[in-house]
Amino acid sequence: MVNSDLANISDQVKRVAIGSDHASYDSKEMLKMYLQTIGYKVVDVGTNNSTTKVDYPDFAYAVAKKVVSGECERGIMLDGAGIGSSMVCNKVKGIRAALCWSAKTVINSREHNNSNVLTLGTLQHNADELCSMAKLWLETRFEGGRHWPRINKMMSIERTGGL
Repeated sequence: MVNSDLANISDQVKRVAIGSDHASYDSKEMLKMYLQTIGYKVVDVGTNNSTTKVDYPDFAYAVAKKVVSGECERGIMLDGAGIGSSMVCNKVKGIRAALCWSAKTVINSREHNNSNVLTLGTLQHNADELCSMAKLWLETRFEGGRHWPRINKMMSIERTGGL
């Protein structure tokens, strides 16, 4: 199987893991419902309410594990800024999490970087923007080609600690 075949296989998204901290719970619930209405199977890893204070690393890790296990093809993690969740997800071997804040960053994260987890800061966006960015991210295909050597270098650093 060649790299372009792998890109096409990994772009078949049916199952999406989703998680949030307590501050982003309402946004998670809204986004989960939206994704289900447009045909995705959504695996919710929590949190399950907006009142109990929780630590976002617990849920970011759970999203990342659903993706690397293969249970879900992609994952979306929500917190106030999206920064911490991105950092946590990127600690999990096999994850390429991207913190995105615009359509351009969403497209780049998929076409060039083959991101498999999207992190979003819910304090930075309204509901329509969150839905639009998530849908765009899920539908954008990895270009492969000239980007494969860069992805391979990225993954080599993860495996060996260097280039």
